[in-house]
Amino acid sequence: MTSSPGKTLILGLGNVLMADEGVGVHVVRRLEQLSLPEGVECLDGGTGGFTLLEPLQSADHIVLIDAAADGNAPGTVTRTTPRFSRDYPPTLTAHDVGVKDLLDVFYIQGGGPDVTLYAITIHPQQPISMSLSDPIDRAAEEAVQCILAELQVEALPAC
Repeated sequence: MTSSPGKTLILGLGNVLMADEGVGVHVVRRLEQLSLPEGVECLDGGTGGFTLLEPLQSADHIVLIDAAADGNAPGTVTRTTPRFSRDYPPTLTAHDVGVKDLLDVFYIQGGGPDVTLYAITIHPQQPISMSLSDPIDRAAEEAVQCILAELQVEALPAC
């Protein structure tokens, strides 16, 4: 990421009232507490929506963190570089339609920045809670470390 000049947007998605479903927001909140390189912006995207289109369009690189109910074991962190909305995990939890619609509009309007997705697998049924389960809390920390490694903030193992 550091080889690309310009702005990097780290966008965390999820509903923090639905336990593990809010993991993307938890990751962004952890990253906001750290010293990040110039040109890196963290954004709590909540449950998505078209209000996120402008921040996506103004970035040169996007790191998107979201929960996925993709059939992997809960706590699995998957890094991909999708190019189209159909390349994203098939079930991005409670805000599935909104995020995919947003990404479709982004790509149709010529969204050309590189997008890196960190999908963290959760159980598809979540209780009402503002806390992460232990496996998802560990996965959130793993995602933070992987993102820091990509930003070359410190020498960390590659993800």
